[in-house]
Amino acid sequence: MNKLKYTIFGLFIALFAGVTPANAAFTFPNINIGLQQANTPQDFTNALQILVWLTILTLAPSIFIMATCFIRIVVVLSLTRQALGAGNLPPSQVITSLALILTFFIMAPTFNKINDTALQPYLRNEITQQAALDRGLVPIRDFMFKQTHEKELALFVRMAKIDKPKVKEDVPTYILLPSFILSELKTAFTIGFVVYLPFLVIDIVVSSVLVSMGMMFLPPTMIALPFKLIMFVMVDGWYLIVKSLVESFVT
Repeated sequence: MNKLKYTIFGLFIALFAGVTPANAAFTFPNINIGLQQANTPQDFTNALQILVWLTILTLAPSIFIMATCFIRIVVVLSLTRQALGAGNLPPSQVITSLALILTFFIMAPTFNKINDTALQPYLRNEITQQAALDRGLVPIRDFMFKQTHEKELALFVRMAKIDKPKVKEDVPTYILLPSFILSELKTAFTIGFVVYLPFLVIDIVVSSVLVSMGMMFLPPTMIALPFKLIMFVMVDGWYLIVKSLVESFVT
């Protein structure tokens, strides 16, 4: 730690003194990744574990999207932006960032359970790695079960050709996960349809008025956009949508 501090301090000195890093003698840590022959079964097992963890880290963003409330939130927010008809406003970065923040807010109790029951005991060497994984999966499964519809769950159970589960613990995760995703998409589009209706009414009214006035070549969307924005601001649209999204999750 002290060596790192001295290195950073030396870089600042070189920067303000006009000395380029090429002329300054600094040492940096070096990381080497290579292939070596596995002489024992333990070496081969460790290499496989590293490969598995690297794969998990690579797929971590996808796993986070699939097993949390991010799907519903980002779809509803995207449909809201499309219903407004304001082009790329808000930008996709803002939509994604808001969806991530709301996801962490909604999933906070689940993440806290994972930390208390799985991560912290594992860091204290009280349980094994496999036990930590099993315990950490329980809160995620409980969350997904609360949001999954029986119809979608029965569909994948039938397609997997397994016996009908009697309790939740009998449902494999590889069946629960696609059922959860399909249920989230269904719920998201249902909410999006409700959000779309007021804006659709405004479009129809504006189009009818323009046609009755003989202004058939005037784009209705351009005329309707200010009315949509005024209505959305007056009813505090973002507040209502975020409130409805958060309350839509069964806790």
